[in-house]
Amino acid sequence: MRYFITLSYDGTRFHGWQVQPNGISVQGELQRALSLLLRQEIAVTGAGRTDAGVHARMMVAHFDVDPSSLIADRSSLITSHFSLHVNQLAYKLNRLLPQDIAIEKIEPVAPDLHARFSAVSRTYYYYIHTLKLPFERHYSCELHYPLDFYKMNEAAAMLLDYCDFGAFCKSHADVKTTLCHVTKAEWSRLDEGRWVFEITANRFLRNMVRAVVGTLIDVGRGRLSLDDFRRVVEGKRRTDAGESMPANALFLQRIDYPPSNPALL
Repeated sequence: MRYFITLSYDGTRFHGWQVQPNGISVQGELQRALSLLLRQEIAVTGAGRTDAGVHARMMVAHFDVDPSSLIADRSSLITSHFSLHVNQLAYKLNRLLPQDIAIEKIEPVAPDLHARFSAVSRTYYYYIHTLKLPFERHYSCELHYPLDFYKMNEAAAMLLDYCDFGAFCKSHADVKTTLCHVTKAEWSRLDEGRWVFEITANRFLRNMVRAVVGTLIDVGRGRLSLDDFRRVVEGKRRTDAGESMPANALFLQRIDYPPSNPALL
């Protein structure tokens, strides 16, 4: 039996989503809690992998449960049809998990649905502020130089013309392909001194969003022209792109699944 779980987390103290040999991870905390509550070893597969310090307003993951063990258990988490009582499980998970992880819902799905491979797009937000704002400092990147957001948006629009983003992939990353399909890349003003960059794609490379933002910042500062930015993308060399921006300002905002074959039933 397969279940999808929707959650959010503050990534500040985690070494990313994925289980690490020498660090705490969101996946590790979730697997530990599920295994304890369901009394069997539970493996969780996420829709993506956020890096250390990156947050998620929406993460989707799936896990499988052995029905025979549920029949033998007959605990308060089991319905009369020997499936999981998903509301009770979500409630107990929220009580067991640390405060920086929150479960929104758990739902049964078809066995062939996959949290990662069934998803059609992911959306990330990156926040910056150009004034000294003490209540923003933990979840936004503070910058103190003038930025031309009009040119930054012109450069961001160019990303939709390309499919190979090797220029923004972390060096020596273990990836089979650097091809991605970006469908939106845009800066928006939130209010005085606060901006957000929104980018949507079918998949993202490791460190890609922070490298894209760093390169767009170089355009906004006048360090790169629009032609330079295009050459960076076409060159596919990480050394030509801008610096990787701090992780604390990056949020996995949304994961989308096809409406004709919804992941969450």
